[in-house]
Amino acid sequence: MMEEEELEFVEELEAVLQLTPDVQLAIEQVFPSQDPLDRADFNAVEYINTLFPTEQVKEITRDIKQLDHAKRHLTTSITTLNHLHMLAGGVDSLEAMTRRRQYGEVANLLQGVMNVLEHFHKYMGIPQIRQLSERVKAAQTELGQQILADFEEAFPSQGTKRPGGPSNVLRDACQVANILDPRIKQEIIKKFIKQHLSEYLVLFQENQDVAWLDKIDRRYAWVKRQLVDYEEKYGRMFPREWYMAERIAVEFCHITRTELAKIMRTRAKEIEVKLLLFAIQRTTNFEGFLAKRFSGCTLTDGTLKKLESPPASTNPFLEDEPAAEMEELALEKGDLEQPKKPKAPDNPFHGIVSKCFEPHLYVYIESQDKNLGELIDRFVADFKAQGPPKPNTDEGGAVLPSCADLFVYYKKCMVQCSQLSTGEPMIALTTIFQKYLREYAWKILSGNLPKTTSSSGGLTISSLLKEKEGSEAAKFTLEELGLICSILSTAEYCLATTQQLEEKLKEKVDVSLIERINLTGEMDTFSTVISSSIQLLVQDLDAACDPALTAMSKMQWQNVEHVGDQSPYVTSVILHIKQNVPIIRDNLASTRKYFTQFCIKFANSFIPKFITHLFKCKPISMVGAEQVRSW
Repeated sequence: MMEEEELEFVEELEAVLQLTPDVQLAIEQVFPSQDPLDRADFNAVEYINTLFPTEQVKEITRDIKQLDHAKRHLTTSITTLNHLHMLAGGVDSLEAMTRRRQYGEVANLLQGVMNVLEHFHKYMGIPQIRQLSERVKAAQTELGQQILADFEEAFPSQGTKRPGGPSNVLRDACQVANILDPRIKQEIIKKFIKQHLSEYLVLFQENQDVAWLDKIDRRYAWVKRQLVDYEEKYGRMFPREWYMAERIAVEFCHITRTELAKIMRTRAKEIEVKLLLFAIQRTTNFEGFLAKRFSGCTLTDGTLKKLESPPASTNPFLEDEPAAEMEELALEKGDLEQPKKPKAPDNPFHGIVSKCFEPHLYVYIESQDKNLGELIDRFVADFKAQGPPKPNTDEGGAVLPSCADLFVYYKKCMVQCSQLSTGEPMIALTTIFQKYLREYAWKILSGNLPKTTSSSGGLTISSLLKEKEGSEAAKFTLEELGLICSILSTAEYCLATTQQLEEKLKEKVDVSLIERINLTGEMDTFSTVISSSIQLLVQDLDAACDPALTAMSKMQWQNVEHVGDQSPYVTSVILHIKQNVPIIRDNLASTRKYFTQFCIKFANSFIPKFITHLFKCKPISMVGAEQVRSW
């Protein structure tokens, strides 16, 4: 050991004496020397070994080493004796103070005794040290039992004795409990909270009228009074880091969740949706109150879900709580993206009580099924009563207002349900959403696409195409063209918003259930409505041009003797195109890509048909050919 110390000393010395090459060169120039000690590559170990090649090195310093060891051992012995004296005196004082319940002095002394005792862990083989250690443990055990007895006397868990008020003795006892076995602190907390909430279990027993859901407010009012009472009477008795007020509130929540679950199982047939939503609303409000007052640091149930407040946007499924005016305006315009605002803080108490309502959410789901069915029926009735929307050539085809109403209602249902449960009820609600998305597409959109413009009724586009050659085909009116464009624009809005709905549902549902959220079929339905609308517009214009093409094919082109003005059939075709295309263009101003699709589909339909009728014009003279190409 000493040799290692000597080597370390030499290495440290060399490090100190090591000079940079520039400095060493300057020194040699000023003070030239042949002494080995002055050499730049001087090695102290080799130099010493050269001077003292035998063990006689060690013999010279042996006495010095012995003195150093003796000094070190003497210092250690004196320190240990001082610690032993402090330990012995501390144990005596600790036992005396414990008997006199001087908890204030005990708290400081006990921590010091325990710190000193740590120095004697390696000396536990000495009987006297072991005896002192056992006396400390005995004092700790006695303190724990004594403090628990003091709290039981002040706050009896049984009997009719009224709880005692706060006292300095109990306040100091809590400081001692912080140092003792953690189980003592836990037992104190458990006993106090149990005693503090004992009245609640009596007042709100299952057989009491006040225990039912319609009076759930009284439960939360009771605990709020208890929290105020605690702060006034006992707030300074317990250490702040015990978070006793929060622990009382959390235990109240656990008891309430259990009691409500039990009474709802017993009286399940009496639960109707208004009562259920009332109880849920009051409960979530109370959970919000807890989040404002407490941090949630005492919560240990990691299964409770946390509420997430989605960011703001004009789309119903990109904002949970938008301003009503902005929401309606955005839905009317079909805007889907807006700058997002920061998320609101999570509520660690969300679900701590309201989770008990989850098994009964089928009542809520059934209610939403009924409400949505009535909503769709109202949409159908309103459309019949009010008629198709007026064409809007300034801003494009208007989205049907019923579409916005439907998705706003969806949003409210989704947010409300996700606050109650992110499990199977969300899947059930998704199924309801799918059902009424399809019904909206069939009853409101496809069901209101015009079938004919003939006053005789009963005709369709397909029948128009089969009219006698040479007759003038019936065309959609201006209002009907606007209606088709409006339905097309509405279907496009529904398609985009349904995709947003699917994404939001996947965000809110449990991760294990995400794969069960799939609205692809409903999006395909709206795509079909869009395709049908475009096809109707194409067929209408195509059918309007048919009589002119038929007239062209029946002309005796071989008898044409001179080229005149534009042919009548050309005038007719151009007239129909000029009448329809601008109207469709203006009504699809907000959905330009579908106007482009209309143009492409019409061209793909009209050009082959024109070529077919052109071949029917044979025989044709040279002059006739010139007249045919006269557009």
